[in-house]
Amino acid sequence: MRIGVIDNRLVLVDGESAVDIERAANGRFPAAPERLFDVWDDLVEWASTEPQGEQLPLDRLQFPIPLPRQVFAVGANYREHVEEAKVALPEAPLIFTKFPSCLSGPRDAIPLPSRHVDCEVELVVVMGQRAERVAERDAWRHVAGLTVGQDISERAVQMAGPAPQFSMGKSFPGFGPMGPVLVTPDAFDDPDDVEIGCTLNGRVMQKSRTSTMVHSVAELIARLSAVCPLLPGDVIFTGTPGGVGALRNPSVFLKPGDTLASWATGIGELTNTVTAGPDYSDEDK
Repeated sequence: MRIGVIDNRLVLVDGESAVDIERAANGRFPAAPERLFDVWDDLVEWASTEPQGEQLPLDRLQFPIPLPRQVFAVGANYREHVEEAKVALPEAPLIFTKFPSCLSGPRDAIPLPSRHVDCEVELVVVMGQRAERVAERDAWRHVAGLTVGQDISERAVQMAGPAPQFSMGKSFPGFGPMGPVLVTPDAFDDPDDVEIGCTLNGRVMQKSRTSTMVHSVAELIARLSAVCPLLPGDVIFTGTPGGVGALRNPSVFLKPGDTLASWATGIGELTNTVTAGPDYSDEDK
């Protein structure tokens, strides 16, 4: 099943078009995205009947899920990224948070606060049911689906001070584009082996497979849920592969006018334009 949002209404996506869920189901399911996980199990069953309805174009797809209550992210979770950063392979996941207000949609602009902004393509896990002290072997049962995300990062803010400020550097407005759709795990040949990547103005910056993660999706869910309950709709940015701009020589940072395209096989593509934010200056600070 592939779920999206068009005109602030839930839609079921199939191929190059979508149908409005509430209308196709004659009111059985709500149109409001914030009620998605209240009806999730019944919706999955209904979607398997291949419902019919007015065909909607996909060029208006928005942020694909209700605004989550918790947003987790993982650092240094791909071997090639660990190697380029010249840090030790982490024995346990390096967890931080992104504030929900930074999240945006698959075609929304990324406003720059400075000249030190970098991109990080990531597979994003969306929880479908409450997970508390979940064993790894049971973790995928709690997942609603997968989508693509960008963990946009202001590197100067992130690394300022005596201790890194990951959450602050990664939570400016527009720093969490996601989409274009939410895809259930059963739609993948192997949800633990998905190709992800991104291009900047057509130049490939990152490309890898999620099977090269240091800590798998199941392990991340088990470790997080051992500390705090994961709630329906919560998201986990699972880490980024090698190729980030800050660690290239010379460094490559986002600039106004850039186009950032991010994809995952079986999910789709984000296309986000880069703009100058209200505090942006062409002068180094």
